[in-house]
Amino acid sequence: MPLRLLAILLAALSTIAWAFAADSGNARLQQLLKRYPEADANRDGTLSVAEARAHAQQLRATKTADGAPTLADADDTGAPRPSPKKPAPTHADVSYGPDARHKLDLWLAKSDAPTPLVVYIHGGGFINGSKAGASAAMINSCLEAGVSFMAINYRYRTSAPIQDVLRDCARSIQYVRSKAKTYNLDPTRIASYGGSAGAGTSLWLAFHDDLADPKHSDPVLRESSRLLAAGSINGQATYNLLRWQEVLGQPANAYERPGETASFYGAKSDTELETAPIKAAMRDVDMLAHISADDPPVFLYAAQPDGDVTSRGHLLHHPRHALSVKQRCDEVGVPATAYFAHTEPRLEGDYQPKLREFLLRHLKPAPAAN
Repeated sequence: MPLRLLAILLAALSTIAWAFAADSGNARLQQLLKRYPEADANRDGTLSVAEARAHAQQLRATKTADGAPTLADADDTGAPRPSPKKPAPTHADVSYGPDARHKLDLWLAKSDAPTPLVVYIHGGGFINGSKAGASAAMINSCLEAGVSFMAINYRYRTSAPIQDVLRDCARSIQYVRSKAKTYNLDPTRIASYGGSAGAGTSLWLAFHDDLADPKHSDPVLRESSRLLAAGSINGQATYNLLRWQEVLGQPANAYERPGETASFYGAKSDTELETAPIKAAMRDVDMLAHISADDPPVFLYAAQPDGDVTSRGHLLHHPRHALSVKQRCDEVGVPATAYFAHTEPRLEGDYQPKLREFLLRHLKPAPAAN
C-alpha cells in the first residue's frame, strides 16, 4: 500500500476515534470498518473507538512483510515523513546460485578494514516479495555505521519445498563468505533479519547447525552458514507446521488452503506427511527443535495481539511464535531480546531503531570512513 494512502488511513483512524469518542457506533466509524475489517479486534461487527485507536497504533508499529514504508513513517498528524533515499547497490543482481531467483544486491561500506554485513531476507509467505523491499533507512544506517548490507531473493515455495527454499538463503550467506576478500567483508561478522517469512528464515539460519561441507565439490557450500545475530519481525517459531497446535493452541491447517501443508514440504498429499523423507524435512525446518546454547543472540518483535487466533494473518504472525522462541532461548541460555505491540515487554511505535541497535551492537562495527 502506498505511503500516502497509509498516512491517510492513520489520520482517519486517529481523527475519527478522537472526534467521536462519545459515540463508538457512529456511522463514520462503521464506514471505516467496511474498508478495514481487521480493525474489529473482537469481531462483533462494530468498530469501537478503542479498536480504532488500537488499530492505528498497530499500523504505526508494523512494517510490511517486505520492509516497505508503512504508517511507522507517518508523524503524529498522519502526514508522511520525508522518506530517506535508497542508495544504488554497489553490486546489483549478483547471482549466488543457479536459479533465476538466486540474486542478491550488495551495498558496501567504505572502510580500509573488512566490514561486518547485515543481510535482509524478504517476507511474503514464501510466495511473493523481493529484495527490493529492503528499507532505505536500514541500508543508510548500516552504511553510516561502517556495516555493509545485502538483500537477497530466493525461490518461492511454488517451485521448491520449504527445506530447499531455506537452503537458498543459507547459500547466499555461504556465497558472500566465499567472496569476502573480493568485497572486503569480515566473514565472522554476518547477521540477518527479515519480516514474516524472512523472520522465520533468519531464525532458522541462527539456530540450525552449520551447513558447511568442507569436502563438497561446490566451493560455495564449503563455507559456513552460521550467523552472529538474527532479527525476527512478526516471524514464525517453527516450520514444522504440525507443531503449531503446541505453539498457538490451534493447528496450522485451521486457515489452510487446500493441500497447503503437504505442498509446503513438496508432498503430494497429507498421507505423505507420515513418510520418512517428509518427517525428516519437518525436523530439518523446526527452528524450535534446533535451539541450543551455542546459538547467536536473536531479536524478536510481534505486532499482533495475543489471544485466540482470529484470522490467517493472526495465525501466521501471532505473538506466541515469538514467545515460544524466547522461552526456549531462555531455557538453554541463548540471549533473546523480545518486544511486543500488545503485551509485555511492550514497544510502542517503530521497532526499527531497536532492531538496528541490536544488530549493530552485536556486529560491533568500526566507525565508518569519512
